[in-house]
Amino acid sequence: MSSKHFVIVGAGPAGGTAAAALRRQGFSGRLTLLGREPHRPYIRPPLSKHYLRGDADRESLYLDDAGWYADNDVDLLTGTVVAGLDLGSRVVHLDHGESLGYDRLLLATGATPRRLDVASAEAPGVHYLRTLEDSDSLREALAQGGKRVVLIGSGWIGLEVAASARMLGNEVTILAREAVPLSQSIGDELGGFFAEQQTRHGNVVRSSVSVDSLVAEGGRVSGVRLTDGEIVPADVVIVGIGATPNVDLAQAAGLVLDNGVKVNERLASSDPHVFAAGDVANAFHPAAGVHIRSEHLSNAMKAGVAVAKIMRDEDVVYDDLPTFMSQQFDVTLQFAGYAPLIDGAELVTRGDVNSGSFSVFWLLDGRAVAGANVNIPDPDKALQGVIRRARRIDPAMLRDVDVPLESL
Repeated sequence: MSSKHFVIVGAGPAGGTAAAALRRQGFSGRLTLLGREPHRPYIRPPLSKHYLRGDADRESLYLDDAGWYADNDVDLLTGTVVAGLDLGSRVVHLDHGESLGYDRLLLATGATPRRLDVASAEAPGVHYLRTLEDSDSLREALAQGGKRVVLIGSGWIGLEVAASARMLGNEVTILAREAVPLSQSIGDELGGFFAEQQTRHGNVVRSSVSVDSLVAEGGRVSGVRLTDGEIVPADVVIVGIGATPNVDLAQAAGLVLDNGVKVNERLASSDPHVFAAGDVANAFHPAAGVHIRSEHLSNAMKAGVAVAKIMRDEDVVYDDLPTFMSQQFDVTLQFAGYAPLIDGAELVTRGDVNSGSFSVFWLLDGRAVAGANVNIPDPDKALQGVIRRARRIDPAMLRDVDVPLESL
């Protein structure tokens, strides 16, 4: 493949990992990595946790050293916007007029935070979190403590930011549309556990509330008006209401979409020369029998390695078990499994929830389709094994902590 040109659009974790994997796997052709941000590829989870709190420096976030790309003959073009794709001619058009031909194209364009569409939503003091600059701006607003912080939304990233804001000495109010935070991701019971952790550390959780507008005074945000007319005072507002996959290029080019770029188990799109990985890809998972779009670092990096092999024509199927981790205050959750299958599954708890250290499993037709460890770092591999084996399990045996997970 030394005469081939592979182009990767998107220099986040999926794109950066794919570029590195291609070189490390022996691809010797031309390789171009296009990134909209001014940075080389970096990981995002610390932006809501350690980096936001000032416990990690910027250099620790990058996937590779600054010189790695030139040393490995990777054309890394940062601050570059792709204007369009011509699938018929296999050409990527850049916004400054240059065009790049390709033999294989990887779309790793990621996702964008949903914007709050209400009055005064763009006032100074309103923050979103996606990029290094977003985290820097938020840290500047929170670092001295003593601020009234209102988080709109109650997803994973939002609750991690809420925890970090509290740890920096701020007063935090969480406004959740759902009756239970995280209920759409992990159900009411486990979502309720994480809501309790927030309140245990001093944050206020307001459930089943809707935002009407933001209030701005003196040129800055000063509060959040709810639909019942109540105004929640705020010095800082953080919006965390989910993200949407960046599919504009794919859509304009005519690729098939379905909650992202729809790809098969080989991460190939409706065009056989175009692949997708990371947050933008809705990939068919052969073990689950459904398409899954995952917005987590583990998926981006594992898919990046797999798609590199696939683009090099290795006979590979991307069937890694989806996983992710969340840290809020002194609680660490490790999740593994097929999130779309949780709805309607039986929740089985292993261990004492009140102890703060336990596991949960979701059983569908007697088989574990997902599981999570809370403050149990060591047996994560054992938990994943239960899901991968896909055996029918007696719930009573699963609850019994004296029965080894390896035997189930």
